[in-house]
Amino acid sequence: MPKIVDHAKRRDDIALVACRVVATHGFEQATVARIAKETGYTTGMIAHYYESKQEIILAALRLILRRIEERLTQRTDPPADLLTVLCEALPLDSHRYTECAFWTAFWGQVSTDKRLKRINAWVHREYLRLFERCLVSHWPEWQGWSDAVRDETLRSVVTFINGLTASAVASQADWPAARQVAQLKLQLELLRRHALESSPSATTTERRGARDRSQAPSVTLIQRR
Repeated sequence: MPKIVDHAKRRDDIALVACRVVATHGFEQATVARIAKETGYTTGMIAHYYESKQEIILAALRLILRRIEERLTQRTDPPADLLTVLCEALPLDSHRYTECAFWTAFWGQVSTDKRLKRINAWVHREYLRLFERCLVSHWPEWQGWSDAVRDETLRSVVTFINGLTASAVASQADWPAARQVAQLKLQLELLRRHALESSPSATTTERRGARDRSQAPSVTLIQRR
């Protein structure tokens, strides 16, 4: 009886290896031949699933985005707080570091490639959508803020996480997991406080609560589940 091949899984496996190769060797050195070697397949087998290196990279982008979305939206008991959820997008361990190193390598190619610019714009929109879902779910007052305040807050969160990711990838020694978590915690508290103080619908109790939270001293290292 012929062996049944899971082609979707094989495509994902190739994309995942490509992610690791790019993270380790850089974008230019992540050739189809090197990706094939790392997967244990021939270049002909790779070509059966992907027409070009760019197609593999696009598949890797989609795969990582899907994996991050699964982590950010997974249900836990008890439910995780916003800091714990958003830390799933940071390079706090080797697995997430590989994903983030791939992203930063990809960003380095965007400015010189029109197609990658379009892909990056799509990825950015997907990230905005995903992080907005997180903010809606964890900040009850979110819906009461004006469109301008929500947009400013959302873009600030995404920009900060992107910047923190790039810094941690570029200089791992300077950005241990605990420091990344502490900085994200502080940024979320400051943004929430700013949004509440900028919103005419916020109550005095909400504003006072935001100030109290921003003064909380404890930070717990987020471990990947």
